[in-house]
Amino acid sequence: MVSLVVIINILISLLLLYVAWRVWKVKQQVRIVADRLAAYERCSHALLYAAPEKIYTAQQNIYNLRQRNQSLEVQIQQIQQIISLLYFGRQIWRRYFRSLGSRFGKKTIAK
Repeated sequence: MVSLVVIINILISLLLLYVAWRVWKVKQQVRIVADRLAAYERCSHALLYAAPEKIYTAQQNIYNLRQRNQSLEVQIQQIQQIISLLYFGRQIWRRYFRSLGSRFGKKTIAK
């Protein structure tokens, strides 16, 4: 009977030793995962810490570009108006000289 109790105690001890060894292995894996997560957190914190300032700077740059673009659009419109006036002036010039040429008997060459 005593030997049966000793064998059962040895089996229980071996089982508990195996469980302790597995818990120790799981603890190591959890520590590795925790270290990696801490490293990821440090990297993401370093990256995201400056994000609001960079976003604000980018917004300011976009605003400045839009302002500059608006002034350039105004300049483009002015240039288009000048070109339209020059084209219109050219048409009037041609009509005026064409009508003068026909009055004085000159032939004008139409292009």
